Amino acid sequence: MDFQRFPVALGDRVLDMGCGAGRHAFELYRRGAQVVAFDLDADELAGVEKMFGAMRLAGEPPEGATAETVRGDALNLPFPDDHFDKIVASEVLEHIPDDMRAMGELLRVLKPGGQLAVTVPSWLPERICWALSEDYHTAPGGHVRIYTRAELEAKLKATGFRVDGHHHAHGLHAPYWWIKCAVGVENNDNPLAQAYHKLLVWDIVQRPLATRLAERALNPLIGKSVVVYFTKPSRPPAARVPGAPATAGQEAADAG
Repeated sequence: MDFQRFPVALGDRVLDMGCGAGRHAFELYRRGAQVVAFDLDADELAGVEKMFGAMRLAGEPPEGATAETVRGDALNLPFPDDHFDKIVASEVLEHIPDDMRAMGELLRVLKPGGQLAVTVPSWLPERICWALSEDYHTAPGGHVRIYTRAELEAKLKATGFRVDGHHHAHGLHAPYWWIKCAVGVENNDNPLAQAYHKLLVWDIVQRPLATRLAERALNPLIGKSVVVYFTKPSRPPAARVPGAPATAGQEAADAG
């Protein structure tokens, strides 16, 4: 995510829906959010909880930040209406058969005016992965669809969100997954896959200028993920009851 487009303020209540191993939840915690890391996988959540504890011991989160894990189903989020200031749903909707119902739950628990950041695999890199390997997308819990950005935006607009823009990410990662699909997704001993994985780890840790520039150029073409930002519109003003006195705001609106 681009935190200039998706700013997180100290004390913001943020849901990481489908948090997986917790990468986004950890960064949100570092930025001072009150984070809820939500997932169906109990083993993943146990690892996230341990990392939250390690971060506290290391003094990484600022004072006022909080973090907790919650296990549950994306189709029935265990939170009240209008509860979160922001929501992240990263690489999760492509796993859910009833994605529209999950989108409706995201709308329900987000506050009016709140922001949603969604990432899904980009259409072209994902289509190549599906063509190279059946195992890539038929494993239990795997991807059940390939989104175009237009489809993703249309579904979330139909749910009630406003689209605020998009960008692509992880242009260097797409070739790694093509290699994995070509040699076998579970084949971790392939020397080419191992070498490329080492390159990605080196890039993530060192962030050299050359690879940063290369990824920036590759992102619009073969970025592994597309990131789309949405807002839940504020509620419209309540209709005036006939015969009731107008409020100051209604009088101003009528005058306009």
